[in-house]
Amino acid sequence: MKSYTSLAEIMPQLQDGTTTCVELVKYYLKNIEAKSHLNAFLEVYEEDALKKAREVDQKIKVGTAGKLAGMVIGIKDVLSYEGKKLQAGSQILNGFEAQYNGTAVQRLLEADAIIIGRQNCDEFAMGSSNENSSFGPVLNAIDEGRVPGGSSGGSAVAVQADMCLAALGTDTGGSVRQPAAFCGIIGLKPTYSRISRFGLLAYASSFDTIGIFTKNMEDNAVILEVIAGSDAYDSTVSLEPVPEFSKKLNFAGKVKIGYIKETLENEGLNEEIKEATLKKISFLKEEGHTVEAVDFPLLDFILPTYYILTTAEASSNLSRFDGVKYGFRSFNVQNLETMYKKTRSEGFGEEVKRRIMLGTFILSASYYDAYYTKAQKVRRLIREKTYELLSQYDFIILPTTPTTAFRLGEHSSNPLEMYLADLFTVQASVAGTPAISIPNGTDKAGLPIGLQIMANDFQEENLFAFSNYLLNSNRTN
Repeated sequence: MKSYTSLAEIMPQLQDGTTTCVELVKYYLKNIEAKSHLNAFLEVYEEDALKKAREVDQKIKVGTAGKLAGMVIGIKDVLSYEGKKLQAGSQILNGFEAQYNGTAVQRLLEADAIIIGRQNCDEFAMGSSNENSSFGPVLNAIDEGRVPGGSSGGSAVAVQADMCLAALGTDTGGSVRQPAAFCGIIGLKPTYSRISRFGLLAYASSFDTIGIFTKNMEDNAVILEVIAGSDAYDSTVSLEPVPEFSKKLNFAGKVKIGYIKETLENEGLNEEIKEATLKKISFLKEEGHTVEAVDFPLLDFILPTYYILTTAEASSNLSRFDGVKYGFRSFNVQNLETMYKKTRSEGFGEEVKRRIMLGTFILSASYYDAYYTKAQKVRRLIREKTYELLSQYDFIILPTTPTTAFRLGEHSSNPLEMYLADLFTVQASVAGTPAISIPNGTDKAGLPIGLQIMANDFQEENLFAFSNYLLNSNRTN
C-alpha cells in the first residue's frame, strides 16, 4: 500500500473501493512493528482498531460514515480511552485503566476516526525532549541519535514516521509545537478552552491544551472542528462557535504581521533558524504584506513566570497520586506516612519530583506572595501586552525553537538548558492564544526548522488559512 499524507487522498479510494479502512490499519500496524525501536507507541490497539475499521467500512458502503472515516490516529498517553491503560509515561499509574472516554477521544470515535494506540511522552507531560518517560526516550526518525522534542514526542514521531495519519498531543508550554518543529510536521495549540480538557490528566490546569499533529493543514483543521466546542463535563471550555475550519483554508488579501525582534536577536538562537525566519519575513514583504519588527520587553520574564505557575499547579494536581486509591503502591512500608512517601518517591521520576518540590516551595506560606502571587501579576502583564500586539497585527511570527533537534542526553544533566528549549513557545501558553508550528526548511544537517505563527483568541480560522498559505509558499520557493 502507498503512503498517504492526507485524509483527502484516502477518502476517494475508500469510496471507490480501491482500499479499505482494514487495509489502512494493517498498513499502519506493519509500520509500527517495523519502527518499534523508535519507542513512539506504549500500546497498540490492534484488535480494537481492526474492529473499528470493519465497522467504518460498512458505514462507508451505506453512506453513513462520519467526517473522520479513514483517519487512523494515535493519542498521547495522557488522554482517557475507556478500558485502556492510562499512565502519563509514569510508573505511579502502573496498572491503571481509564474508566471513561475523554471528550476529545469520544468525539474522534463518534466521527469514525480509528484510534490505533497510545503514544509515549515525557512523564506527566513534563519535558522538552521525551527523555523523561519511564518507558525510555523516543527517537527522532530523521536522526535516531536526536530527540523528537517533548513532551508529546511519541505522537510527533508516530506522524513523522508514518505510523498513523495524525495524533493528539497536549501543549502546556510548547509540547505540541516544539516536537512538531523538531520532526518537520504541523503542530497546533488552539486557544486555551477551545477543546474540552475532560479526560485529560492534568499537569497545569490553567495552561493544558489538547493539540493536533498532522502532515497537512486540512487534516489539522478538520480534527479541530470535530473535537472542539462546548462540553457539559468541562466548566472551563469555551462556548464560542466552531467554524468549519477545513473549508476555509484559502487565504486572500494582505495582512499586517509583527515579528518580535528580541527573538531574532537572542544569543541562544541557532544561526540557520534565524536565516530561515528572516527569509520568510523577506518573502512576506515581497508578497506585499506589512511586516514590522515589534518590541516585547517582557520576553525575559515569560519563561520564569511559566515555570513558577506550572510547577505550583503540578504540585496541587499531582497530590492525588499517593498509592491509596489506584496505581502504584510501595510495599516496603511501615505505616500510612511511609506509604505516601515511598509510593511517591518510587513512583515518580526525577523531573516530576523536581517540579513537585519546586511547586510546593512556591505555594508555601512564606513564599506564596513572593513567587506565586507575583507570577500571576506578571502573567497578566504578558497576556495584556500580547493582546495589545495582536490588536495591531493580524499575526505574530517567530521561530518555534531556538535550536533544531539536539542530541539524546545533551541537556539531561542541566535542567535549565532543557527549560530554555521552551523559550519561544511559552508566550502563547502564558497568554492563552492559539499558535501553530509549520515546517520552514532544514539546517545543513537536514534537521527540520519550525516557524511559529500566533493569532488572537479564537482566530484559528485565520491562523489555519495564513499558515496554509505559508506552507504552500515553501513548496513553490
